[in-house]
Amino acid sequence: MSTHASDPLAALGSLPGVAEAVDSVRKAVDRVYGHRVMRRRSNEISSEAALRGARGSAALSGADWALEEVRRRTDFSADAEARTVGAALRLGAEAGQLLSIWRQSPLRVLARLHLVAAGDAGVPGAAGVADSVGRPRLDGEPVDEPLIDAPLPTPAEVAGRLDGLAELIVAGSEAPALVTAAVVHGELLALRPFTSYNGLVARAAERIALVGSGLDPKAICPAEVGHAEQGRAAYLAAFEGYLSGTPEGVGAWIAHCGRSVELGVRESTAVCEALQRGAA
Repeated sequence: MSTHASDPLAALGSLPGVAEAVDSVRKAVDRVYGHRVMRRRSNEISSEAALRGARGSAALSGADWALEEVRRRTDFSADAEARTVGAALRLGAEAGQLLSIWRQSPLRVLARLHLVAAGDAGVPGAAGVADSVGRPRLDGEPVDEPLIDAPLPTPAEVAGRLDGLAELIVAGSEAPALVTAAVVHGELLALRPFTSYNGLVARAAERIALVGSGLDPKAICPAEVGHAEQGRAAYLAAFEGYLSGTPEGVGAWIAHCGRSVELGVRESTAVCEALQRGAA
């Protein structure tokens, strides 16, 4: 059995409010998985969750489009907001393809997520930015992250903390899935390891951690929906708690992420109900 020294994530399960959040999330997830529609149409629920999760993540990054506009549009290159929505959609589609790699090589997954988010900007010769795509930023490279204005760690600190995070993921943990996913999300927001799309990548990595853990194996509980629904101010306030490193602050961030999962569950439950009514 692992100890807290060898499994530092496990210690976070005893922080204020975390056990209650973990229990509440588990019950909510179990309820939606037990919905009768899930037995017959889970693929449709998963697809809709990916779409709605992408919309929520893009909204937090400054592109707050209506769901039907996201569903309708086919061109996501017209302006910065469109590119953000397109990046979020690509990440939602890619996340499920990376589950088998996550536990073996999380840094490879993060690099792939950034490459996917960057889209055409990651093509050699595209506006001269391709060389910064899919790798941690270097000294002097600017970071375009509209939501987070906390001080940027140095590239050396980023490299060290990314390696530490990867080691924790590869080693595995007895910590609840919510705890691990919240730490992945919080660390990536804190580090902003790439020159762009860090928020989108952080939320996509949170989703991979939740799905890959077995908590949400069909990817029907989009936490991004809940993060957006709680609003930017609440998101930033909870993130400040994570940055503080205090037991109360980190616990509040994990609980905030848990509430986001529960709101994602509520969204997918509503989709299940709508499909059930349509089938009746």
